[in-house]
Amino acid sequence: MSYPPREPDEPPSPYEPPPPGQHEPPSPYEPPPPGQHEPPSPYEPPPPGQYGAPPLGYGQYGPPPGQGQYPPPAGQGRGTNVLAVLSLVFAFVFAPAGIVLGHLAKRQIRRTGEDGDQLATWGLILSYVFAVIGLIACCGWLGLVFWGGSTDGGSYD
Repeated sequence: MSYPPREPDEPPSPYEPPPPGQHEPPSPYEPPPPGQHEPPSPYEPPPPGQYGAPPLGYGQYGPPPGQGQYPPPAGQGRGTNVLAVLSLVFAFVFAPAGIVLGHLAKRQIRRTGEDGDQLATWGLILSYVFAVIGLIACCGWLGLVFWGGSTDGGSYD
């Protein structure tokens, strides 16, 4: 098949074979000739300062924890908040302490980004429920004491 002649200023068509003697680009599957460097692998990060790589000290997720606007990704370096666990425990032991610890845990979790938000929430819910049940029980007991202690003036001799 013959192609029409082209003007000297005209770029070659991508469908035309290269003219004889012109070098074709090397195949990505062949090793480079001796003395030439290999192109960077797409699976290795570029050296710092090249190709828009972040400066040293910055990881894949941005600045180090505590210095940027994003918390570290879940499951890396974050533990469960101790106050959240104690809030859940004290909900069953002494509800007012569970309420205080739950609120402290929620504030600390918001500040540090630790895990345990659901534990603190359940500690608060259970602490409030048990505190209300305890208040109702105390009021009922006091009502029974006053009601049982009041008599109509008669005696049971």
